[in-house]
Amino acid sequence: MTTSLIALAVLLAMVFVRVPIAFGMAIVGGIGFGLLRGWEPAGAMVGNAVFETGLNYSLSVVPLFIFMGNILAGSGIAQGLFAAADRIFGRMRGGLAMATVLSCGGFSAVCGSSLATAATMTKVAMPSMRRFGYADSLSTGAIAAGGTLGILIPPSVVMIVYGLLVEGEIGKLFLAGIIPGIVGILGYLLAVMVAVRMNPSLAPAVGEPLPLSRSDLVSVAAVLALFAFIMIGIYSGLFTPIEAAGMGAATAMMIALVTGDSPAAPCGRRWSTAPPPRR
Repeated sequence: MTTSLIALAVLLAMVFVRVPIAFGMAIVGGIGFGLLRGWEPAGAMVGNAVFETGLNYSLSVVPLFIFMGNILAGSGIAQGLFAAADRIFGRMRGGLAMATVLSCGGFSAVCGSSLATAATMTKVAMPSMRRFGYADSLSTGAIAAGGTLGILIPPSVVMIVYGLLVEGEIGKLFLAGIIPGIVGILGYLLAVMVAVRMNPSLAPAVGEPLPLSRSDLVSVAAVLALFAFIMIGIYSGLFTPIEAAGMGAATAMMIALVTGDSPAAPCGRRWSTAPPPRR
């Protein structure tokens, strides 16, 4: 017990001085095992663990799901999601920020990575919010908060890695993330509404939204169809969660070929007057 508490204290100290958690756990575990069992067995254990983990076939799902999201982002699906979401919230103050949160949730459902979601929506949503006079604090906050949905909404890469480490059922983890993901989206939307109500300078006056276009509907339908295909395929037994990554990537490529590279407008908003200039 004493050895475990010392190891935990050393790990927490390393995390406190901003050592990456993965490296901190590796250092504490390797040195601790060496002190208890000898340095030669410890070296062999560390080498085998790194080798076996790196060659784990199950980890191939991580680049495949990220690849799937990158394909859809390059085909204009992400822009279409953002435009469609903006046309839903277009009559509300802070509508672009709420559209960013909603489109982050939709993109997370076909990407599985928080970093990829945040990076993609930064390129898609940030220029529009800056162009229409949104405060950078609200813009970056909406993107950062929406990006965290990637670890909740399936297919989440974090859930896959966790399921592999604990040898749990990845399908059940995916199912458990749907409701928290929806609650997270609703919570972030409410947070944006409260923020712009308390501080109207964060977002400009409401503009007139444009009607939904065909490209917007195609983008939304493509994301919903791909998400349904992956989840139904897993729970019906057509393929395993690991195989779902390959099937999803192949389906995303077909969707990109069919829809073509015709991204929607950056946002679906028409302004009667020009927004106030940024200072």
